[in-house]
Amino acid sequence: MNLIEQLQSTVHHLGFPPILIVGLITVMAFYVGRQMKYIKLPQLIGYMLFGVLLGPSLFNLVTPELQQTLGFINEIALSFVAVSIGLELHFMSLKRLGRSIFYIIFLESFGAFILVFGSLYLLTGDLALSLIFGAVAPASAPAGTVAIIQEFKAKGTLTKALYMVVGFDDGLGIIIFGFVAAFSRSILAHQTGATELSTSQFIWVPLKEIIFSAILGASFGFIFCRLARKLKNPKDILILVFGMVLIISGLCKMLHLSIILTNMILGMVIVNTQPKSLLLKINQELRDILPLLFILFFTMAGTSLHVSALPSLGMLGIIYIISRSTGLILGAKAGAIIGKAEPNIRKYLGFGILSQAGVAIGLSLIVKHDFRGMGAIISAPGNPVITQGDHIGSVVLTTITATCIIFEIIGPILTKWALKNSGEITIEAPKKKNTIKK
Repeated sequence: MNLIEQLQSTVHHLGFPPILIVGLITVMAFYVGRQMKYIKLPQLIGYMLFGVLLGPSLFNLVTPELQQTLGFINEIALSFVAVSIGLELHFMSLKRLGRSIFYIIFLESFGAFILVFGSLYLLTGDLALSLIFGAVAPASAPAGTVAIIQEFKAKGTLTKALYMVVGFDDGLGIIIFGFVAAFSRSILAHQTGATELSTSQFIWVPLKEIIFSAILGASFGFIFCRLARKLKNPKDILILVFGMVLIISGLCKMLHLSIILTNMILGMVIVNTQPKSLLLKINQELRDILPLLFILFFTMAGTSLHVSALPSLGMLGIIYIISRSTGLILGAKAGAIIGKAEPNIRKYLGFGILSQAGVAIGLSLIVKHDFRGMGAIISAPGNPVITQGDHIGSVVLTTITATCIIFEIIGPILTKWALKNSGEITIEAPKKKNTIKK
């Protein structure tokens, strides 16, 4: 038994309760994150690296079973990230940025989809597999971008544009994925002569999640506004926000709706209907709790990253990384040029939207579940039955999990680089000590 196995055995023998592990994560990840400033990396990279140490890749302190038990932490963190994005999406800001933001969101999403689909189809010749990879490509990880903005207190038009893009492109990504997944299932059904999806199902399935998420978020937004007007104490408002977000997120789980989109709509309703005094109180309270949520979210994200998956990346994964990055960057640039956005947005926005994690892995899990047993049988006689759908689900989940490790490292680093070079964050240099000349 090697040293790591001995440590894992000792940890399991001690049987740490979940609440103790959450406490250790909070304190230790906080200090690991602080050390990142010495190598000029964002704190969230430190949180994720610490999570990798705690997860199955090394000490296995946070086992897959415990990850499932603590999964609600990720949902709460993502919910508050979505609300904070929504609170930045004031209609006046959208008007000032003009049509460029819509061109950017449309072209970066479809740029990633088209380039990934085309590249992988040339590599594999598998239409359904390539379509699914293309459909997963637009999904972003808004938490990474928002965490960088919050950590370095970025302000400016690029910052506003990043909030809008990472908020809205998930909605468009869900629509793209819904249509493409339905079309891919139709391709696999055709292989076996099974009944294909009807036209109404093909259109309704992807739109349902978007429409009902918007309705739910808007409804609770107006309820919140009615209740919040009667509250004066900022702490009381925080309690109301916290409770409302948990209710919305719970309903999203029950109804299979988008937690990110629904909570983002909640924030949009609040910022566009309420007086500035109330918005200042909400934003201040959220800024106080988001750093804690970021620590827990990114550390838990790190525990779910299996470093052992990296060797399986292969040519398919490398082409996915290159084509997705190129599609997002060039698509955002093209949208900014067509929309006549200002130079900073043209140059740097594409570099701030590369992070990819939870949403993409979630879509991959949907593929693995929904495509199980579909399509022609591809296994040899005498072996376990494997269908084309089983193969697609396995390849997509493995590849996306491995590539997310890369994107979650380079994404925040490039976001910081883009914001710094655009002049929207200033990192103070250490002050020089005064020297007295004799």
